[in-house]
Amino acid sequence: MKQLWLLFSQTATILLAGYFVVATLQPDWLGKSAAAHRTVTTVEAPAASPGNAPAGSFRLAAQKASAAVVSINTSKAARRHPRADDPWFKFFFGDQGGEPQSGLGSGVIVSGDGYILTNNHVVEGADAIEVVLNDSRRARAKVIGTDPDTDLAILKIELDKLPVITMGSAEALQVGDQVLAIGNPFGVGQTVTSGIVSAMGRNQLGINTFEDFIQTDAAINPGNSGGALVDTSGNLLGINTAIYSRSGGNMGIGFAIPVSTARMVMDGIVKDGQVTRGWIGVEPNELSTELAETFGVKAKQGVIITGVLQNGPAARAGIRPGDVIAGVAGKPVTSVSELLSKVAALKPGTASPFAVIRRDDQLTLQVTPGVRPKPRRLAQ
Repeated sequence: MKQLWLLFSQTATILLAGYFVVATLQPDWLGKSAAAHRTVTTVEAPAASPGNAPAGSFRLAAQKASAAVVSINTSKAARRHPRADDPWFKFFFGDQGGEPQSGLGSGVIVSGDGYILTNNHVVEGADAIEVVLNDSRRARAKVIGTDPDTDLAILKIELDKLPVITMGSAEALQVGDQVLAIGNPFGVGQTVTSGIVSAMGRNQLGINTFEDFIQTDAAINPGNSGGALVDTSGNLLGINTAIYSRSGGNMGIGFAIPVSTARMVMDGIVKDGQVTRGWIGVEPNELSTELAETFGVKAKQGVIITGVLQNGPAARAGIRPGDVIAGVAGKPVTSVSELLSKVAALKPGTASPFAVIRRDDQLTLQVTPGVRPKPRRLAQ
């Protein structure tokens, strides 16, 4: 009996040891039961829905706006020298026939009727303009009107089922807000870049007569001119128009014309064939210490008036040389460019309040602006 028990215990020990060896080195030999202990449960992330963008993505804004952003190709015929046919001219200077020139830019479809906003410098002097849509459709464009003072132009194409961008508002835009720039830089094809608003109300840059730029660090390069600056919802905030660059490429300083200015120019050109701006007939200057002492002015901020056109709108309202204009229609004025822009935005024939500082007195004068005269061209 004792020998049987000893034999049983030894057999059980050997079998148990063998089980652990097999379970450790060759678990597959144990069949499904052992494999069940090695099963690892995995959870796969659900596939992103086309209508839902990942967190932090600007996909939906880009998709919404990019369909309405177009590429603009321009061409100019070769310009022959006036004396190109003179044999003696050809002998000394050779054939000066010139070569055709081509240009590249961008634009934004703002109306289902085919109106497109772009920069004046993109289409200026062009003999032919071709618009290429994001869906690869092409059409010849006609220039409806231009406004060199703001560097804007309105084109029109004849196509059906045009995508139209949604107009936004730059009034609530602040430094640090995220924006996207859409255009065709260097002709590589439509490109979307992102950045933030770096500054608002940039002026005195010497780019346009009327300047109130949105500054952004979103990459803007040659070919982006006339393209869209949009918010993270895909709404139009401005028209990209210029960059600051020493190399010709992006350096993180780009400028866009606010959509409010673009809308005003577009409405004027489409409805009246021209842009009508306010004008009051004054000679404004930056408020310097020397001018303030000369006119005995105590004002610290505003634009000093050094000349007033006789019988002009400002003169009839009572504005005099030496007055400092500190505000127009309830908005402060701190520079000559701001004064020009705010006066230009006034409706001719409708009186608006001007905050005026005259020596120690603060006045509010009602000024009825006239129509800004067109600049005289120099005699050729």
